[in-house]
Amino acid sequence: MAPNKVYCAVILLFFFCGAASVSNRNQKAELVVNASGGRQIPETFFGIFFEVINHAAGGLWAELVSNEVFISGFEAVRQNKSLNIHPWSLIGDESSIIVSTDRSSCFKRNKIALRMEVLCDGDTCPVGRVGVYNPGFWGMDIKQGKIYKIVFYLRSLTSVNISVSLTSSDGLRTLANTNLIASAGDVSNWTKMETLLEAEETNPNARLQLKTSKKGVMWIDQVSAIPLDTYKSHGFRNDLSEMIANLKPRFLRFPGGNFVGGDLLRNAFRWKDTVGPWEERPGHFNDAWNYWTDDGLGYFEFLQLSEDLGALPIWVFNNGMSNLGREKASNVSLFVQEALEGIEFAIGDPSSKWGSVRAAMRHPKPFDLRYVAVGNEECYSTEKNAYKENYPKFYDAIKRYYPDIKVISNCDESVDQLDHPTDLYDFHIYTNASDLFSKAHHFDHTSRSGPKVFVSEYAVSGKDGGMGSLLAALGEAGFLVGLERNSDVVAMVCYAPLFVNVHDRSWNPDAIVFNSNQAYGTPSYWLQHFFTDTSGAMLLNTTLITNSLTPILASAIAQQNSNDNICFLKVKVVNFGSNKVNLKISVYGLESNSINSSRSTKTLLTSNNVMDENSFKEPNKVVPRSSPLENAGKDMEVIVSPHSVTSYDLMLERQCLGTMFDEAQAKEDDCDSHLPLPGNCTKVQCLNACMDKYKTSPKIIINAGCETNDKCCCIIG
Repeated sequence: MAPNKVYCAVILLFFFCGAASVSNRNQKAELVVNASGGRQIPETFFGIFFEVINHAAGGLWAELVSNEVFISGFEAVRQNKSLNIHPWSLIGDESSIIVSTDRSSCFKRNKIALRMEVLCDGDTCPVGRVGVYNPGFWGMDIKQGKIYKIVFYLRSLTSVNISVSLTSSDGLRTLANTNLIASAGDVSNWTKMETLLEAEETNPNARLQLKTSKKGVMWIDQVSAIPLDTYKSHGFRNDLSEMIANLKPRFLRFPGGNFVGGDLLRNAFRWKDTVGPWEERPGHFNDAWNYWTDDGLGYFEFLQLSEDLGALPIWVFNNGMSNLGREKASNVSLFVQEALEGIEFAIGDPSSKWGSVRAAMRHPKPFDLRYVAVGNEECYSTEKNAYKENYPKFYDAIKRYYPDIKVISNCDESVDQLDHPTDLYDFHIYTNASDLFSKAHHFDHTSRSGPKVFVSEYAVSGKDGGMGSLLAALGEAGFLVGLERNSDVVAMVCYAPLFVNVHDRSWNPDAIVFNSNQAYGTPSYWLQHFFTDTSGAMLLNTTLITNSLTPILASAIAQQNSNDNICFLKVKVVNFGSNKVNLKISVYGLESNSINSSRSTKTLLTSNNVMDENSFKEPNKVVPRSSPLENAGKDMEVIVSPHSVTSYDLMLERQCLGTMFDEAQAKEDDCDSHLPLPGNCTKVQCLNACMDKYKTSPKIIINAGCETNDKCCCIIG
């Protein structure tokens, strides 16, 4: 396989040096696929990365009330050092109501409460009463027939009659309403008020109102409005959750990113402040992206989301340094202990100190936390020596107490050999499209004996990226093909950033764009659908032969559809150039009539202009389009469109080239070969041993399995 990679690298070198000389004539190439040999791609190969950026959490988390993010206490007022109550606003004028804040809340870590003094009474109040309203995250999406749970905490010196309503953005049209009435004795101390509202109309730009016409003084704190219908009933917005679920992620990296460290260490993400009852979470200022977060989407919720997606959580924790090492903790041991306790919260026994906190949050069963990352990008900074000094303290402690946990360093060994132990190391890259396409070969010569690579952030950025262009997707496609081919050293890969609220584009481009009620995928999002079946598939040996300077890359995998167990041989081709390519695809190692041509398909991602983007008006302008694959077979001639990503999916009539083995089928009397192994036999080891034995044979591997701990059975056909 290595010679093929070198050959392709030479082709690319000539392309980027002499692209101007490429003629417009039709280009020709040949791809040879050996279906009888290959290796398994890691089960964890493809995943997603969620960072609290671009008000992403104010969309994925289904909370409708905005306090610059999430459930609304009034702590952001303190951070902004302002007397206003933004994003809340007043209903009425100063002659009828006075609103301020004070430190009278019942929550020890959320002392700021809203004080509302109503000066009018009954008919003397303005028509429609007085009070406050919250607009949500640039509008609340309210749908007819849906039920919304409203919660807030209240204290009053007198009896109360409060109108709780969802209305249009101007407050003139009521979508749902109820009155909460309580005597002075019932609300003389802080009291939790709850109600359910069923919407009578749909409005994507609604607001929540709390109003009264009763004279007196009352205090309000910790206001929440959330739909009862959320993703798997765990508080996540349905449409956005389904979009990431459709990517079939094998892992979820969280919560950042720069969000982890904070520009100032006091604004770092500290997991203990983000678990337990939401009302008691103090929140913090997300100074990396300049807005407040109440941490309603906290450590527990990220673990829960991972479980709901069927993905392994990868927790990135603070290592005692702020972003890029601008500020360093005087006592790193406190952060080491915090990391250990965070692991205990995730996987500890329900009787343990922190495992019991998780159990109290109605999740007694441990989460499946197997990976943690020590910080984010500190080793990319001028303070990398300080990071290298801190890192071993975390690594040693984690391995001492949790030896099975995989630890990730953010020092890039592909640049410099690491001087500290790690299981994986981070690789981040943001660049232009042509450069990222050329990085398909970045890991071709990386040592296979050291730690594995975690490509935890990648994207085309800058002018090429725009707001999410086809050109960006093409550059990323070439890079991903290269990572797929190097999956013996690249263990995991995920794009960044995942989400952006269209009203807060702090970073462009992103995979998914949303507002209060809509969402669409950028071409980069749709590109990832070409790789959703890569995890755990069989990477087949391929040779790409071309007599032109055409910038194309290709790979082939064999995979089994988890829904119906149908097997496919999938050939992906990326054409980065402006000319179409006549490509001959030859597949060896398949039996005659093994391809079901009537159920084989072609999926194409392209558009008329490389800078084409999707939008709310045209969400499907640049999306994959599937069609029957004409003349599907072991030998095919296809035309690869300019500026495109194409997947040729050949449906196989028989078992999937040994990629999904049932060891029970490998019985001794069926075996064609019995191969010795050094011990601890696994299906993957057995398969590789069988393929190595028969790599020069015209026979193909039908099945393989472990007969004993040190003996493998090969069945050929």
